Amino acid sequence: MSKRVLNVRNMVLAAMFAALLAIGGQIRIPLEPVPITLQTLVVMLTGSILGAQIGAISMMVFILLVAFGAPILSGGAGGLGALLGPTGGYVLSWPLAVWVIGWLTERAQQLRVWNLTLYHLLGGVLLVYAAGVTWLAYVAGLGWKVAVLQGALPFIAGDVVKAVVASIVTLGVIRAYPAIRPRK
Repeated sequence: MSKRVLNVRNMVLAAMFAALLAIGGQIRIPLEPVPITLQTLVVMLTGSILGAQIGAISMMVFILLVAFGAPILSGGAGGLGALLGPTGGYVLSWPLAVWVIGWLTERAQQLRVWNLTLYHLLGGVLLVYAAGVTWLAYVAGLGWKVAVLQGALPFIAGDVVKAVVASIVTLGVIRAYPAIRPRK
C-alpha cells in the first residue's frame, strides 16, 4: 500500500465509516425471533463507497477498537472476549468482506443496483456467513446444521434486503458526492 493511499482525507473517511459501524451496532430493529442491527448494512456500504483498501482499513480500525475494549458491537459488547466468542467470526470477517465488495465495485464497468446487490451478497453476506458459521460451529461446539440454523438462516431475508438498500444508498451517495471515493 502506497503512502498516497493513507493520506489524511482517506484516514478521515476510514474513521468516519468505523464510527458509522459503531452506531449501526447500537441501532436495533426488534424483529422476532432475532433482532437485527444495521452493522451488516454499514459493512456493505463501506466496501462499495470506500473501496477495497480504505474500506478494509476502516474495518480493521473498528476491530482494533473492539479488541481494546470499546463497547461498540451490538448490545454494547467489546473486548477480546467479544471477538473470540461464538459470534467473533462474523466480525473478524468484515475486513475481507469489505475488501471483496470494494474490489468488485472498483472493477465494475458501471454501477447499477443489480451488480452492487450481487457484490454485497457475495462479500457482505456469503463470505461473512461462511466465516461466521464456521467460527460459531467451532467455538460453540455446534454441528454444521445447528450452526447454520442459528447463525445464518434467521438473518438471510434481512441481509438480502440490506444488500438492496446498500446498493441504492451507495448509488445515491456516489451520485450526490462523487468526491467521496478515496483518492489514490
